[in-house]
Amino acid sequence: MRILIYSYNYHPEPIGIAPLMTELAEGLVQRGHQVRVVTAMPNYPERQIYPDYRGQLYTTEKRNGVHIQRCYVWIRPNPGLVARVFLDGSFVLLSFMQALQGWRPDIILYTSPSLPASVPVAMLKLLYRCPTVLNLQDILPEAAVQTGLITHPVAIRVFEVLEAFCYGSASHISVIAEGFRQNLLGKKVKNAKMSIISNWVDVNFIRPLPKYDNEFRHRNDLGEKFVVLYSGNIARTQGISTIIRAAYKLKSIPEIVFVIVGEQSQLADLEKLRQEMDVNNVLLRPFAPRAQLPEMLAAADVGLIMQKRNVVGFNMPSKTQVLLASGRPIIASVPSEGTAAQAVRASGGGLVVEPERPVALADAIMELYNQPEKVQRLGQQGRQYALDHYSFEQALNRYESLFEQMVSTPRAAVTVL
Repeated sequence: MRILIYSYNYHPEPIGIAPLMTELAEGLVQRGHQVRVVTAMPNYPERQIYPDYRGQLYTTEKRNGVHIQRCYVWIRPNPGLVARVFLDGSFVLLSFMQALQGWRPDIILYTSPSLPASVPVAMLKLLYRCPTVLNLQDILPEAAVQTGLITHPVAIRVFEVLEAFCYGSASHISVIAEGFRQNLLGKKVKNAKMSIISNWVDVNFIRPLPKYDNEFRHRNDLGEKFVVLYSGNIARTQGISTIIRAAYKLKSIPEIVFVIVGEQSQLADLEKLRQEMDVNNVLLRPFAPRAQLPEMLAAADVGLIMQKRNVVGFNMPSKTQVLLASGRPIIASVPSEGTAAQAVRASGGGLVVEPERPVALADAIMELYNQPEKVQRLGQQGRQYALDHYSFEQALNRYESLFEQMVSTPRAAVTVL
């Protein structure tokens, strides 16, 4: 098949949807399919276009057999509503022009968030007379409204209209968890139009490695301390300040150290809070190249998943699968009935505690600190669950099968609801 992947994020961006779409595209190429990717100039997580891509409207490159077509986007480090409109508008217009430069696809896969991208994809669907699959990674505007990212009534209404158009114009929707399916059923999306395909993890790349003979530990002078690690986005949905406050509760135990890894610009507020609370058992570190991720995860005794209590229940952090595959136990400070909590409990690979409760988080850390055999057992169970449920090969098989089924059903290619 000739497969067009329409994704705002792609390699070399190190976190979020970019590694997933990169692995999917390259996996499909290895199975003999032709793949081209329409994407933005890389800018995440710094929200600045990477130096090698600046000053260009379009670029085209080939990597591991994938034809990558990039376009300029109007990006600012802390985009407000107006900046977001320019960002989405620039991607919608310029990416559409890129998508027209290349062979006719048999099928288009596109990712959301980035609801406005559904507009050019719907146009391409009509032009190329091919089916489209929406890969739904988050549900907007619901998630953004509940966390306060979108507050203006007009903006909320615009995004609600875009959301309805996005679901209606897609030939099929792949959701990453059961909670997503339930949410869309409540919005009158037909069950037959949806498939659950979990996000995956490369279990050969992310794997258990030695904890103490470890470059990340050596580089950060961690010795044989009990390391509690958070790595990822530091935004209002995560409630990362809870980690600093839990560290304050445990600062009398020098053997326990907290390591927070995130975007350099996002660490400043945490550093300010750390100093205000006189917390000395927290290390703040910027992101390192993705190649160093397995060693960083292996350096931890415990990995953290953090959410605020007002995060919508269907939200599923992509780090869940990664932490499980690393063979280290998880402490998930997340809403107890949400998708993330359900995934951690099902895996047997960690503990779930009430979000935004520093004492609860500190107590869970102490529970594992005092029970090394439990740490080992949870880590092993989580690793096995990742092998059984989140391997890349399983996800690749399901996407390939879905694409083949849709390409062989011509009527799905021309139906726009």
